[in-house]
Amino acid sequence: MKKNLLSTTLVLAVFLAISLVVAEECATIQSGTIKTSDDRTIMPGYDIWGYNYQGHMFNGGYCDAYQDAAWCQSYKDINLQMKWNDAWLSNSDCNNDNLLDRHNGYTSYIGSGAWLTNHMSGGSGKDKWTYFVKIVAKPTEDFSCESIGGYSIWNEFCVIQEQESGAGPTTKANIPGLGKGLWM
Repeated sequence: MKKNLLSTTLVLAVFLAISLVVAEECATIQSGTIKTSDDRTIMPGYDIWGYNYQGHMFNGGYCDAYQDAAWCQSYKDINLQMKWNDAWLSNSDCNNDNLLDRHNGYTSYIGSGAWLTNHMSGGSGKDKWTYFVKIVAKPTEDFSCESIGGYSIWNEFCVIQEQESGAGPTTKANIPGLGKGLWM
């Protein structure tokens, strides 16, 4: 009995030590070492553009999502809300490049379980409109998004739901939620 208890304690101690080492390998937003692609330090909460990287969300103008890129100016009056999971864009840096990780542990988004939702709106009065889209990573490279009622986008993703005001669902894949059924 004493030997089993000692063995169990030793195994737990080793597991805890390994867990702490692994946990320390990933920088977090709170560390102040992670940067945006334009070299700004990422901090908790919303940034000047509307990104809350810790919370996996964006809330702002469509052009704010692209930092007022010149091509975006004709979309200035569009509001955008985005939400994503850790596989789409993590809130940590585990590969030590000082950027947030994408599809961590995978060579691409394929098979990662990544998802993103966009909810856009614009106009006013009777011209007010909304648009919603769900995008999920393909489970395999050769997966046919059309086989579930969606369509392929950017070679690595399926659009599984689209809905426009006044039109109802324009794309509705026959899987529930955010594509979890694709990876089971």
